[in-house]
Amino acid sequence: MRHSLQRLAVRKRPMKLGTTVILMVSAVLFSVLLVVHLIYFSQISQMTRDALANKALAVARTLADSPEVRHGLEKKPEESGLQTIAEAVSKRNDLLFVVITNMQSIRYSHPEAQRIGKPFKGDDILLALQGKENVAINRGFLAKALRVFTPIYDENHKQIGVVAIGLELSRVTEQINNSRWSIIWSILFGALVGLLGAYVLVKVLKRILFGLEPYEISTLFEQRQAMLQSMKEGVIAVDGNGEVTLINHAAQELLAYRKSQDDAQLSTLSHAWSQVVDLSEVLRDGKPRRDEEITIKDRLLLINTVPVRSNGKIIGAISTFRDKTEVRQLMQRLDGMVNYADALRERSHEFMNKLHVILGLLHLKSYKQLEDYILKTANNYQEEIGSLLGKIKSPVIAGFLLSKINRTSDLGHSLVISNESQLPECSNEDQVTVLITVLGNLIENALEAFDQTPGGEISVSLHYRHGFLHCEVNDDGPGIEPERIAHIFEKGVSSKGTERGVGLSLVKQQVESIGGHISVESEPGIFTQFYVQLPWDGERNRV
Repeated sequence: MRHSLQRLAVRKRPMKLGTTVILMVSAVLFSVLLVVHLIYFSQISQMTRDALANKALAVARTLADSPEVRHGLEKKPEESGLQTIAEAVSKRNDLLFVVITNMQSIRYSHPEAQRIGKPFKGDDILLALQGKENVAINRGFLAKALRVFTPIYDENHKQIGVVAIGLELSRVTEQINNSRWSIIWSILFGALVGLLGAYVLVKVLKRILFGLEPYEISTLFEQRQAMLQSMKEGVIAVDGNGEVTLINHAAQELLAYRKSQDDAQLSTLSHAWSQVVDLSEVLRDGKPRRDEEITIKDRLLLINTVPVRSNGKIIGAISTFRDKTEVRQLMQRLDGMVNYADALRERSHEFMNKLHVILGLLHLKSYKQLEDYILKTANNYQEEIGSLLGKIKSPVIAGFLLSKINRTSDLGHSLVISNESQLPECSNEDQVTVLITVLGNLIENALEAFDQTPGGEISVSLHYRHGFLHCEVNDDGPGIEPERIAHIFEKGVSSKGTERGVGLSLVKQQVESIGGHISVESEPGIFTQFYVQLPWDGERNRV
């Protein structure tokens, strides 16, 4: 069965490119040559007849202008001597006959001497008797012939007779057949040149197409299109002039672009894309641009642009990009889960240590101390863990805050969650991710502001009202200078050196991307307080 399917697949495979091109060129060449042959043969046949007729007319005119012929017509047919002249001319020019008549159509010469003095046979002489040259095909006493007639005039330009010359049609046919062979050889030569040209064309096409057959190219094209459109990364290709030639579905979604029937929007996209991504260096020098960050329509994109070369020449460039906002959100979400796991691991170690203490007190039978220790441990858990879980219903946010509490404590500072805080569970992952980004950046900025000075305090307050979450993050660090407050959320603005100032810019971007708002107040040397308002889909989960 398998071999049968393989044989069926082989039978259904299309013809190769070389076979297809040669057959098509041969068919076109044969059709053209056939038409040319028919037209040329028709023309050459007529041209051959005309050439022979003109030759016969030339001989006839020469005889008509001869003084011997004129003087001979003044005598009787038997005494004119024109028979001798006619036979000599006929033999010299390989003619069927040369007949000279007077105005009564009486012959003065004929290949058969006994017919001299008798009337000419055939009505095709009548026009010549009227002073007009004539060419006709007719049959007299001899074979069927091509016959030409020309009038004879005396010195006074008075018509005195007619010269009739005949060419045997078999000779005309022979001349046409000779011409036909020249046509056939020309056609065969043209066919040979055409086939050689088709062979060379196939070789050139195969080299251009990298030796691939058309059906292989179509298969590769379909696979390429499927691969491009299935990629989650955006892909945009441009030609050597920077014009966009390809854009996949992911790129259209990231750029909010919808392709129309005409190329107007594509040209607009080409201009817009060249403004966003500097392609001049890539197209000119072939130098790739790696991991560039750009912001388009409130999205942070990470772009890589590489040149496209053909035979060592740069013919365009390809840009691949992905939404870095999603990557950051995913990493922050994973960080929250890792922090939650780390916090639980630390608590499990502490719990094991406490179990060992309890076990030791049991062995020592110090029941009073054991009771005091258990009560103290339970109160501490209620104050630290139980209190936090009672306020923060989202386990991801709770784990994140718990890890930050431990980190702050390890650095010699304190992180306090307001007792009035209430955070319901949220069904919107984007909002949870943004809140983690906000709290993470603001808490880390506060820790860095303490500059290794112990005893700093950070307080966090979370309140949910009517579909919005109100968040406050306070610290008693050095504060922010008044002249920097207005620019604190701009990218690159930082007091910690170069290549910094990204965190608050990202926070503002993400907060505003979901319809939130962030602001800051600070008094140098006393405090810094950030106010954040976020939409929060937690009403139905609120307890």
